[in-house]
Amino acid sequence: MTDPWVALAADANPGARLGELHRAHQVFTSDGRLEKPVRSVVGQSWRRSAQARVSPDGAALVELRADELGPYRDAHPLARVMPVIRELMTAYAVDGGHLLAVCDAHGRLLWVEGHARARRRAERMNFVEGARWAESEAGTNAPGTALAVDRPVQVFAAEHFLRPVQQWTCAAAPLHDPLTGRVLGAVDITGGNGLAHPHSLAFVQAVARAAESQLALAAPPPAAGSARLSALGRDEALLVLDGRRIRLSRRHSEILLALALHPEGLGGDELLIEVYEDECVPAVTLRAELARLRRLLGPELLHSRPYRLGARVESDFDTVVRRLESGAVSAALGAYTGPLLPRSQAPAVVRLRHRIAGQLRAALIARADPGLLSDWAYSPWGAEDLAVWRALAAAAPPERRPALLARARVLDAEQRA
Repeated sequence: MTDPWVALAADANPGARLGELHRAHQVFTSDGRLEKPVRSVVGQSWRRSAQARVSPDGAALVELRADELGPYRDAHPLARVMPVIRELMTAYAVDGGHLLAVCDAHGRLLWVEGHARARRRAERMNFVEGARWAESEAGTNAPGTALAVDRPVQVFAAEHFLRPVQQWTCAAAPLHDPLTGRVLGAVDITGGNGLAHPHSLAFVQAVARAAESQLALAAPPPAAGSARLSALGRDEALLVLDGRRIRLSRRHSEILLALALHPEGLGGDELLIEVYEDECVPAVTLRAELARLRRLLGPELLHSRPYRLGARVESDFDTVVRRLESGAVSAALGAYTGPLLPRSQAPAVVRLRHRIAGQLRAALIARADPGLLSDWAYSPWGAEDLAVWRALAAAAPPERRPALLARARVLDAEQRA
């Protein structure tokens, strides 16, 4: 088998593989050793699950109550493509005794539909609308792992990290915003071991592509002269200019961000200070980068004397700031896809990165909403945020508090060491 994302080759014996995987899972959960025939994508996911302290005998938690679920998913971008997903998947799911599911970018199931008997069985393991199936909560599973690696993936039976889920097989593909490339969620097909065939992964990939095409068709055309910068959660910013997608280098990302923060413009010495952490960098280096950036963007967007942008550039980080300033904490968190240019050391970027993250996490702690706090705590950037884990433990329902307090104590000990 050449495709590492497919669970089994078309001619593989599922029964023989199942026994081997059960033994490998037992070895890993007892002493942390990975043995054949565990695929690399599954082994890496098992390690992430163990690092997140997911119990192999645990269960996914329902985070969105019925009164919260409806308004949340009605406002979600993927609501617009559910008719397409249903048209392509419902008959396949019902006829095959399967389920179709769509989750948000945090791994929360927003729609679970399909065969009635399969739905009743799935309810016993909390594969229900409103439950969080992110890897950090429910271990290795197709929608959670597809979100974690941003790739379509198939998970067969005992490849699931949670033992109660090992009677199921699933395939999922991430869904992206066609304008910014941001992950919006994932589409999943879940059922019996017959879904381990390569065709099921190809099928769910095709559904994801069709849904993304529908999102692109429904998006309003860009206004003339419009520019949109996406820099949260990515090391190289994406600029959408008059509908043209431009992936910027890290240095060009830093320059454009610094200029976007100063619409009045910056002199060469000022821009040098904002972009380069090394004070010994000569001005000629910056001028060379600006010349390359001007050739990429065009002289109508990048002006000089002083250096400034010739059009207003909307940005994803501006969206977060505006929503925070208006008190829309949930909407701000929904727009926050990660730290600003996380590997950049440019002074302008570092200051803004810390300010946005600090304001957002402070607002989440003050709001004390367990769902919002969970979104931050279970994210890659919040996994070791002790203050948020403590706030989550205080705000969570009583049955969740012991596990959350234990996690906070471990973090406290690690940070004191």
